[in-house]
Amino acid sequence: MTAESANVPSQMVYEQRVYHARPGSLPSLLARFEDHVLGIWKRLGIDPVAFWTVVIGESNLMLIYLLRWKSLAEREQRFTAFLSDPEWLKVRDETDKGGPLVVQTTNRILKLTSFSPII
Repeated sequence: MTAESANVPSQMVYEQRVYHARPGSLPSLLARFEDHVLGIWKRLGIDPVAFWTVVIGESNLMLIYLLRWKSLAEREQRFTAFLSDPEWLKVRDETDKGGPLVVQTTNRILKLTSFSPII
């Protein structure tokens, strides 16, 4: 099945985010997502696809995940709402008390090709 044959809206995009954790902080970063961020995202309508950690590769201090968006406009609206959400700001401040859990973040906005299987 392809994206076109499944009637996936052509404006749908995926966002790949990579968080490079401070040494020793990856377990705390994973707990922050599992215990707090996913609930906030659900409330705000943010659609995570999957999360990964690195077993073999350049660094085992990374959390990699995909978010699914109906459009770039939806991404802008919902992710901006998340970044200013009082619950998120409180969680971030509390979990970063010993120093930031994340030292670098990278992200890419991705669009499915016409021959991509749907996740």
